[in-house]
Amino acid sequence: MTSDLEQTTRRIAEIIINELKLEDVTPDTFNPDLDLVDEVGIDSMDLATIALVIRDEFGIRIDEDDYPKLTTLRIIGEYIADKRSGGE
Repeated sequence: MTSDLEQTTRRIAEIIINELKLEDVTPDTFNPDLDLVDEVGIDSMDLATIALVIRDEFGIRIDEDDYPKLTTLRIIGEYIADKRSGGE
């Protein structure tokens, strides 16, 4: 049984792979600690797009000021979990 955070992280990987049309990576092989900006090459426009999809998918509000902090799948997953538990 996987934890909620693992399920959330996997869903984030699916979103990023689909939105950015990444090849040669699956949600199972996407390293949750890979730096999305430095190692994957996501730019600010990509990050904004992903943030909007995540907002709609998980029903949370993501402050634009927080975008630079959302650098890995694990950090994004923890951010979502925090927002969903009322840490807004």
